[in-house]
Amino acid sequence: MRLRIIAAAAALLTLAGCAAGPNYKRPQVAVPPEFHGAATTPGQSSLADLKWNTLFNDETLHQLVATAIRQNLDLKAAAERVLQARSQLRITGSQRFPELGAGAGVTSANSSVIGASPLASPGLDLEVVYSQATLNASWELDVWGRIRRLTESARAQYLASEEARRAVLTSLIGDVMTAYFNLRELDMELDIAVKTRATAERGLQLVRLRKQQGAGTGLDVRQAEQLLYTSTTRIAAINQSIGHTENTLNLLLGQNPGPVPRGKPLSSIAGPAAIPAGLPSALLGRRPDIRQAEQTLIAANAAIGAARALYFPQISLTGYFGGQSRALSDLLTEPARFWSVGPSAALPLFNAGRIRATVKLTEAEKREAVVRYQQAIQSAFRDVSDALIANSQTAEERKQQQLLVDTLDDSVRLSTLRYKGGLDSYLPVLDAERNLFTGQLVLAQLRRDELLSVVSLYRSLGGGWQ
Repeated sequence: MRLRIIAAAAALLTLAGCAAGPNYKRPQVAVPPEFHGAATTPGQSSLADLKWNTLFNDETLHQLVATAIRQNLDLKAAAERVLQARSQLRITGSQRFPELGAGAGVTSANSSVIGASPLASPGLDLEVVYSQATLNASWELDVWGRIRRLTESARAQYLASEEARRAVLTSLIGDVMTAYFNLRELDMELDIAVKTRATAERGLQLVRLRKQQGAGTGLDVRQAEQLLYTSTTRIAAINQSIGHTENTLNLLLGQNPGPVPRGKPLSSIAGPAAIPAGLPSALLGRRPDIRQAEQTLIAANAAIGAARALYFPQISLTGYFGGQSRALSDLLTEPARFWSVGPSAALPLFNAGRIRATVKLTEAEKREAVVRYQQAIQSAFRDVSDALIANSQTAEERKQQQLLVDTLDDSVRLSTLRYKGGLDSYLPVLDAERNLFTGQLVLAQLRRDELLSVVSLYRSLGGGWQ
C-alpha cells in the first residue's frame, strides 16, 4: 500500500513537471546582411548606442528633452500600464500557492418544540449557544501546467508593457527633437523674411526716388512693392506656424501653452560626425517595438497551453481545521476540535465545444502574433533604410542648395548694379530677389531636414531608452 502511494506521488510530481501546450521558439526571420542605403560596411557600433544628450550640441534642446521625460503624460500613462501588468502577474502567479483563510463566529439558535422534530418533548430546552473558529485551506494542484502557462503569459505581457513604455520613450525623444528643430527652422525663416522685407523697403525707397528724378516708372514702383508684400505676408504665416509649433512642443513637455526657450541657431547645431547603422541582426534586440511584439507572441503561445489544460481534470486539495464548543473556554480543547482533508477532481464532460473553440482561438491569436512580429521586423528594416537614404541624400541636396543660394545672392548684386546704371528695368532685380528669398527658405528647410534625418535614424534604430 505504501509503495502504491509513493508511486502515485512520483507520477504526480512527474506530471507536474510538464505543462500542456507548445514551448516557445522564436520564429525564423530573414535578416539582410546590411541595411539598404548604408554608405559604409556594417560594423558592431551603432548610432543607437549613443545617449540622446550626445547627439546634438545644444544644451537648450537637452533641457527640453529632460523636461519631457520627466513630465510627459503619455510616458506617465505608459509607466502606470507597466505597474498594472506587474500587479496582474502577481495576481496570476498567486494561484500556484495554497490559499489559507480563517473564520470565527458565535451562534445562538432555538428550535421549535412543536415543529419538524417529533422527538422534542414539551418543556425541553432547545436553545443552543456555541462558538466556532476555523482555519481552511484550498490548493489547486497544477498537474497539467495550466497555472504555469497563465503565469508565463502574464509575465510576457508584463515585459511587453515595459517594452511599450520604452517605445513611448524613444518616440518622445524623437518627437521633442523634431518639434524643436521645426521651431528653430521657422525662426530662421522668420529672420530671412524680416531681412527680405528690409531689403524690399530699401529697394522701394530707391525706386520711388528714381521715379521722382525721372529715371524710373510707376511699373518699377509696383514691382518693388511686390517683394515687400510677399515678405510681409510670409512673416504673418511664419509667426502663426511658430505659435502652433510652440504649442505642440509644450504638449510634449507636459505643460500648458507658452513661449519655448531657444538655444543655438539652426545653422550652428551639428549632429554626430559618424552615423553608423550597425548590424541588422542587432536591430531585433534593440528596437522596443520588436521586443514588445515578441513578448506578445510569447504570451499568446503560453495561452495555448492554458487552454489545452482545460481538457484534463482540475485536481484540488481542500481542508479545514477548527474548534466548536458551547463554552468559549473549551473552544481550543481537544474534544472541541474538528477537521477534514480531501482531494477533489473536476473533469469537463460536455460544454458544447467551448474548450475546443478556446484552443482554436488561442492558436489563431498566436498565428496572428507571429505575423505581427514579422511585420514589426520588416517595418523596422524599412524605417532604418529610409532614414539612411534620407540622411545621405539630404546632405547632398543641402550642399547643392547652398551653392544655388550663393549664385542667387550674386545675381541680386549684379542685377541691382545694372538697374542703378540704367541698363535694365527693375524686373530683373525683382526676379533675382524673389528667387533668393525662395532659395534661402528652401536652404533653411534642408538644414532642418538634415538634422531630422539623424533623429529619424536614431529613432528607427531604437536609440534613446537604454
